[in-house]
Amino acid sequence: MTTRKLAQPAGLYFEEFEIGDTVESVGRTITETDIVNFAGISGDWNLIHTDAEYSATQMFKQRVAHGLLILSIASGQAVRLGFMEDTILAFRGLEWKFQRPVFINDTIRLRVTIEEKKEMRRMGGGLVNFKMEVINQKDEVCQRGTWEILCKAKGA
Repeated sequence: MTTRKLAQPAGLYFEEFEIGDTVESVGRTITETDIVNFAGISGDWNLIHTDAEYSATQMFKQRVAHGLLILSIASGQAVRLGFMEDTILAFRGLEWKFQRPVFINDTIRLRVTIEEKKEMRRMGGGLVNFKMEVINQKDEVCQRGTWEILCKAKGA
């Protein structure tokens, strides 16, 4: 298994992705500010995310980051890895599971593995299926799924 190509700073073309390649992002610590800002942008002021006293009486005994906030941060972590820079034609879809809560002060990182490729010449490239895993500081998978992305072919 190689990580060399996925860790390069420039975008990869469809032909350069190899099934089994994997890379992990840098970590990012989730803050109370992240949660409040996301609640404001999304309108999701659910008490489990925003009220410390209420959350203390619930299942996790503390506030939980919005699942979609964590997915959004994972998207940013993927972009920071660089392999999508200037070679992604379209984000086609995702399947996603929320497995474990993420709390304030948890540090998450994204693990990306190439699972499948399908050439699509008429589209100027091909589909790449990425296995995505959001992992916390305890190496526990908090969220996981697959992203389907249409990538440019060389010379397209």
